Amino acid sequence: MFINKITVKTVALSICAFLFFTACSSEKQVNDNAEVQSLPITQPMYIDTMLSDIFVADIQSPQHVEIRARVRGFMEKIHVDEGQEVKQGQLLFSLSGQEYREELNRSEAAYKSAAAEAKIAEVEHKNTQILLDKEIVSQAEVELAAARLEAARAKVDEAGAAVSAARLALSFTEIKAPFAGIINRQPNKVGSLIEEGMLLTTISANHDVYAYFNVAENTYLDLMQRPDGGWKKNLSLLLANGQKHPFSGQVETAETVVDKKTGNIAFRARFPNPGHLLKHGASGKVVIHHSLKNALVIPQKSTFDAQDKTYVFVINGENAIQRRPIKTKARLGHLYVIESGLTTEDRVLYEGIQRVKEGEKVNPEMMLLGDIMTTLAMR
Repeated sequence: MFINKITVKTVALSICAFLFFTACSSEKQVNDNAEVQSLPITQPMYIDTMLSDIFVADIQSPQHVEIRARVRGFMEKIHVDEGQEVKQGQLLFSLSGQEYREELNRSEAAYKSAAAEAKIAEVEHKNTQILLDKEIVSQAEVELAAARLEAARAKVDEAGAAVSAARLALSFTEIKAPFAGIINRQPNKVGSLIEEGMLLTTISANHDVYAYFNVAENTYLDLMQRPDGGWKKNLSLLLANGQKHPFSGQVETAETVVDKKTGNIAFRARFPNPGHLLKHGASGKVVIHHSLKNALVIPQKSTFDAQDKTYVFVINGENAIQRRPIKTKARLGHLYVIESGLTTEDRVLYEGIQRVKEGEKVNPEMMLLGDIMTTLAMR
């Protein structure tokens, strides 16, 4: 009886152990099957595309000057309105000029008087020379007459200069446009006392505009080392409201030194502005386009950053997750241009980065990158 009890007990324990391990094995198998996620993957592909570099720009008129009074006087008449387009030489303002006309009359009278005195001195000099030839006067008398003639002629020159100065001052009472352009704000009204040097308005020539923008030194070197130099032409200009200026421009010049404080080089581009849409002092963004051949791209969604590096999850031959660092060259909307770290043979996790960890196995579901790009473009 003792042996039978032990035997029955041993058999019971064996059965329990068998059932326990069977249950654990089944549970492990179920758990293993549950851990394998079905996730979308894709593969990098080569495309030909256009890259765009965007730079903040300061828009200025090629000609923008202040118009100031050059003489003192009262504002008699304003011939143009603010915002009006004017031609070169067109009359803009008239100042009171009566005192300058009187000064011109006095100067002209003084000139005539000096000219008459010079004529008399010239006649006296000739007569003295005749008397010298007849030995009636001495050589000293001739030299004295010549000196008086020279002094009289100097007074004529002085009076002539005074006439020119008076005529010039009178002309300053009529302020004309130095070039064709658009008149800006006029702070003074008719009847205002205008002092010499006072600002009357400004004028801008806006048929074309300059767009000044700064380029970092490393970007400048990349631009200058491009073989065709075509990036200097066909520039775009984004306006402050985000709209594109309807006319393309081109780079005309650049500074010859790098700003030590900012590490930038200033460029100047010219844009047509026939409709005068762009104004002096406006802001915008210059966009430089250049083509990129055989650019290897992946979706931006496939990447993540860690410790100042960019990574992707690739799927190895055993469908296990592996983290791989990559270098990106540029961003194209929802895509990254890859500089190094991937090939077209690599299988990259497209979605679910936050739900996996390195070494985990997944059930990959291939999605063509071309289809992904089409879907992203429709958003």
